[in-house]
Amino acid sequence: MNARSNDRPISVASNITSFFLGAVVTAIASHYYNNASSSKKNKNRPYHEKQKHFITEEIRTEQLSRNTLYFGENGMEYITQASVLVVGLGGVGSHACHMLARGGIRYLRLVDFDQVTLSSLNRHATATLDEVGIPKVIAMKLFLEKVCPDPNFLQIDARVQMYTGDPLKDGDLMVSPFEKPWDFVVDAIDDVTTKALLIEHCIRRGIRVISCMGAGGKSDITRVHISDLRYASHDPLATKMRLSLKRIFKNENDRFLDDMDKLAVVYSSEKVVAKLAALTEEQLIQGINNFGAMDNMRIRVIPVLGTMPAIMGQSLAAFVLCHLGKKPFTPLMGERVGRTVRHRLFQHFKNRESAMRRNIESKFSSQISEKMNEDRQDSLILGGTWIGPVQIDADDVEYILSEVWRNRCAVTGDLSSPLELVRWDHSQPSDCQNVVVLAPKARQEFDELFDQTGDGRNSVNSDIRSRIDFRLRSLRIELRS
Repeated sequence: MNARSNDRPISVASNITSFFLGAVVTAIASHYYNNASSSKKNKNRPYHEKQKHFITEEIRTEQLSRNTLYFGENGMEYITQASVLVVGLGGVGSHACHMLARGGIRYLRLVDFDQVTLSSLNRHATATLDEVGIPKVIAMKLFLEKVCPDPNFLQIDARVQMYTGDPLKDGDLMVSPFEKPWDFVVDAIDDVTTKALLIEHCIRRGIRVISCMGAGGKSDITRVHISDLRYASHDPLATKMRLSLKRIFKNENDRFLDDMDKLAVVYSSEKVVAKLAALTEEQLIQGINNFGAMDNMRIRVIPVLGTMPAIMGQSLAAFVLCHLGKKPFTPLMGERVGRTVRHRLFQHFKNRESAMRRNIESKFSSQISEKMNEDRQDSLILGGTWIGPVQIDADDVEYILSEVWRNRCAVTGDLSSPLELVRWDHSQPSDCQNVVVLAPKARQEFDELFDQTGDGRNSVNSDIRSRIDFRLRSLRIELRS
């Protein structure tokens, strides 16, 4: 809120007091950590026996103050009470993990069987040369305890273990330590089979999961997207994941592939520009089955530019934090709508609205006064239908198509071509909050019922209508805010 919003003068004394208070807190925290880090006794301990320290609530509050400004007190309360499971602590998972911790998550369980290697250092978020050879989850735990060493505010459960999907082997790995299930599961696994098993586990138990697709061999960060799994059609790993999950669920309901409230994915629509490293002569002679740390794990080395897994990991964390903090965003999925497509959709919509207006006016011509000026006629309602001019322009088309309806038919939720813009409630103006995107069949059924009853919305069942109405109402709130 602006300091002058209530026309009250800004208190110089108050500002000076706030400044010195913040300086004092920062100085105390700095002195505290410098003393702790310089302790020879602590330095000489093994990495798994580091001394625990405790910080005051005031220090932790100051650490999270910028997040609190963004999410508000209530939003931060949700975040600081949340428990998140992160599976995979490589380039992607490490960047996601440390931002979740910095964001205020109370409990993090980290799962990875692998160790930090020299080649990990080009992309791992926190690992250093001193940590080469120790488990990745331990390296991350050590780092996060420097950010927030107090288990009252941040609990790190580091599991040097491989997730297999086998309850006997995994033990309590997937079991939340609290009475409630996990608030979110972050999947940063490389292996297709294991990723599919993890997602299946979450879907069957109603646990929300976000999964990262392929980050290797790519570099264009402008092509990173967040979407549902079915839409992620430009990513080879996403294609394999869809096939694996369809085999697992067989004839069961697979609508979770379209539902980001159950499964969201981060993927890159860029084509791979660098291929896997060739097999060595030794691997060819002895056979690739004799190589690799684990069964079913990739043998050939994939080229990775460290910026790509970093961006994708940060995207995972942003999505989780915003949804936990009750300030979700609607991802813009896929490529921008081309100018030609925007123009075609807009012209079709204008023609559709003009034809409807002429039809309504012909039916109610006796009610239209010849003396009525143009301005009043623009806002006239005839037969329950608003017949004013189109309230959107060509620039709004991309927003409606991509951001509001994600290039999907509002009724079926399917990707379809061609799509058409349709005014949903004909008693209201044709603005962005009252335009839906329909596939040909849905549009035809909508128009037929409109011609019969003057309201095409009843062409869909009540659940679908409620969902569309809710989306349009929430859109009005988003635009007002």
